[in-house]
Amino acid sequence: MQDDLPLATDLSFIDQIYETYRRDPAAVDPSWRRLFEYTPTRGSNGAGAAAAPIALEGLVTTQEPAFLAKVWALVNAYRARGHFEAKLDPLGLLQATPHPEIDPKAYGLTDADLDRIVPGGYFNGPDSLTLRELIRRARATYCGTIGVEFMHISSPTRKAWLHQRMEKTLNRPDLDRATRLDILDKLARAETFERFMHTKYVGTRRFSIEGSETLIPLLDIALEYAARQGVVEAVLGMAHRGRLNVLAHIIGKPPHDIFAEFEDIDPQSTLGSGDVKYHLGFSNDLAFAGKNIHLSLTFNPSHLEAVDPIVVGRVRAKQRRIKDEQHRRVIGILVHGDAAFAGQGLVAETLNLSEIHGFRTGGTLHVIVNNQIGFTATPAEARSTPYATDVAKMLQCPIFHVNGDDPEAVAQVVQLAMEYRQEYKTDVVIDMFCYRKYGHNENDEPSFTQPLMYRAIEHKESVVKIYADKLVADRTTTQADVDALLARVNQELEQELKVAKATSKRPGQVPGQGVWKAYVGGHDRDVPEVDTGVARDRLADLSERANKLPSTFHPHPKIARLLEQRRQMGRGEHPFDWGGAEMLAFASLVTDRHMVRLSGQDTCRGTFSQRHAVIVDVQTGEEYTPLHHLAPDQSDFRIYDSALSEAAVMGFEFGYSLDFPEALIGWEAQFGDFVNGAQVIIDQFVSSSEDKWKRISGFTMLLPHGYEGQGPEHSSARPERFLQLAAEDNMQICYPTTPAQYFHLLRRQVHRTYRKPLVIFTPKSLLRHPLATSKLDDLAVGRFQRVLGDDGAPPPVDVKRLVLCVGKIYYDLVEGRKRRNDRKTAILRLEQLYPWRDDELAPFLDRYNKVEEVVFAQEEPANMGYAWWLEPRLRKLLGRSPRIACRVESASPATGSNKAHQFEQAALVDEALR
Repeated sequence: MQDDLPLATDLSFIDQIYETYRRDPAAVDPSWRRLFEYTPTRGSNGAGAAAAPIALEGLVTTQEPAFLAKVWALVNAYRARGHFEAKLDPLGLLQATPHPEIDPKAYGLTDADLDRIVPGGYFNGPDSLTLRELIRRARATYCGTIGVEFMHISSPTRKAWLHQRMEKTLNRPDLDRATRLDILDKLARAETFERFMHTKYVGTRRFSIEGSETLIPLLDIALEYAARQGVVEAVLGMAHRGRLNVLAHIIGKPPHDIFAEFEDIDPQSTLGSGDVKYHLGFSNDLAFAGKNIHLSLTFNPSHLEAVDPIVVGRVRAKQRRIKDEQHRRVIGILVHGDAAFAGQGLVAETLNLSEIHGFRTGGTLHVIVNNQIGFTATPAEARSTPYATDVAKMLQCPIFHVNGDDPEAVAQVVQLAMEYRQEYKTDVVIDMFCYRKYGHNENDEPSFTQPLMYRAIEHKESVVKIYADKLVADRTTTQADVDALLARVNQELEQELKVAKATSKRPGQVPGQGVWKAYVGGHDRDVPEVDTGVARDRLADLSERANKLPSTFHPHPKIARLLEQRRQMGRGEHPFDWGGAEMLAFASLVTDRHMVRLSGQDTCRGTFSQRHAVIVDVQTGEEYTPLHHLAPDQSDFRIYDSALSEAAVMGFEFGYSLDFPEALIGWEAQFGDFVNGAQVIIDQFVSSSEDKWKRISGFTMLLPHGYEGQGPEHSSARPERFLQLAAEDNMQICYPTTPAQYFHLLRRQVHRTYRKPLVIFTPKSLLRHPLATSKLDDLAVGRFQRVLGDDGAPPPVDVKRLVLCVGKIYYDLVEGRKRRNDRKTAILRLEQLYPWRDDELAPFLDRYNKVEEVVFAQEEPANMGYAWWLEPRLRKLLGRSPRIACRVESASPATGSNKAHQFEQAALVDEALR
């Protein structure tokens, strides 16, 4: 016996539980209630009258309570540690070693105790049983082909819910003949599909599911339960392994379409675009348990877990669309690899969102296809934890480990997982241990690095053979029927291949269906601009409503002054600043019945105290959101302070935008610099989803940007990176310099039928700059201008120098020109950098056709910002290259010294205006 083993033979802990029971019987576990209410009989024949409930003092003075306390400790040890002795590895390479905490001797129980009677309540099942039988049932429940981790859950009710259901059935499902044959059918189809592909497309990568075919009946059973529970939509996300099989046998994509993609029939249609077969998405309406479910398999890149927050965001959007406030009718299912689940930080970020207000979906079903290897890395090389799932213990959710070679055990954990999710609205994890028959891909040689594993796999019978033999042995089916099933499936695939070879067009789903039918992507020039002004009287009315608090509310004095000032803006008595213009943009959109949803770190108040969308009562702490109370028929205004995450939260909002094209869906960076924490989401989804997957989005990013001496991490949103990604009108990149421009840009994003991601570089110092203001009329009429002229410039005929710039530096240049009494310089602002339109700038260049010099000025270093991207475009328009005024090349975006910044900024303005 180990000295540090946590034993439970000290009976003092019973006193504590009993005192809790005396105060509130419902506060203790049901098994303890049964113990305290236990009433032994009297009389020589065992049929005497029942005695009163035993007092605690009576218990602890007899031998029986000491024995029962030891039994209770042993049972809880099985619940907490039994999974360590479960038979999980289909290859038999992972040998479970006896765990000391589930050894009866560790609790002072002897062989003589094995035949003693244990009353009901200690283990769910018979009213009474021997300790020997209890141990047998405990091992069957917790140490069979299912291992469960659930004792980390703090709720006694939830733990009781789980152990009652598992222990009463010994963790085995009661499956009828039809269900068992259906499981065999799904396994047979999965295996035959992979073997068919292996022979028809030799050496072609497809990321086979062989070795983990049980994933197909697992997902099928999950969707069957979902349908019975009232689910009408499910969004699935997964990486590449097994995706083709899931597409064919779960999502219902015709196999001939998959084969046609392998035939690469129409390569001209995807020149420079598209994606590989095992990244594509698909949607379909299918019947499960006699009820229709709309299934969507979300497209994904090879960044294995990047799709996770996208899926969760889509689920939340779909729930909002059908008013599924209880999160019961739309669910998300994520399929992971074991190495990726343990190794990728996006997993933890996404798990963390699951219980946060504004991001909650009622629980995601996580399925880990545990191949027990990551490319060539062993589990010991891939993680520091016993299981790949240990990161999920951050949540109050059960984790089911199951042997993939036991499909009926898989069916049991799926049933438990789906019922738990619907009961408690939390994530659930299924960790299905299996193996990978081939290497990382079909061209790989895995025995280079895992010779012992692949020697075992080489001699391993498939799960189809194992399960078919089981069903034949118990006379559920016959070998002849099994052989006929395999032959029939193979013949069906041969026919599908003939159809694929006969087609002349590459398959694909047509975009623009369902909620997207009124919206378009494509080229910017093909979509007309729209006026986005709002009538003065409506602006005044919205301003009054959006800045009004209940009479009993106690705002901070500074907030009260701010609200009054914004009401004055709406009346035309005070110029608009950025916060006031943004507030009216949001107010006008939601009263136009367009939902607005914005999240980010500190977004409700605004990082720079500029927004105050949610106001806190200084006396009670109560929160009030004025934009919720504008009109009875308004749409939702939803604004959330998010977790301290960039990648997962941005991914969530991008996913949300995929299912809400009519809304303004945005993410705001605390500082624009931090957007690089979500670079994978930007590269793999935001900038390229239309090109790769024909999926358009109106997702909006607000990125505070500008050089004010705040250092390298609080200056640049890295505009050069967005410009590098800009191609084929894939997104809009804008840097508005007035509140009115910002107002019109936000409204344009919704009121045009054009849907593209929008990147807005937003201000910091300009939020309160005396020159960066707009009049009420600027919001009441007009639209967003891609280029802004210079109202303070001299007459065009006198202009000898034309300075082009982007963003905040405009105001520094204006002040510099004023100090110099410069009467020969005009300054133009490029407010939209992409999509670039020569025809928007050309009229301004024609107006100043007498200039002797054209300068482009930027705050950013020469190797960053816009100059490198704009120079060839300006040279084309001007017939010569502009002179560039900017900071020198730098490895870091900005200096950390405020004085150095001021020196650099002054020198930059001097350089532009010299």
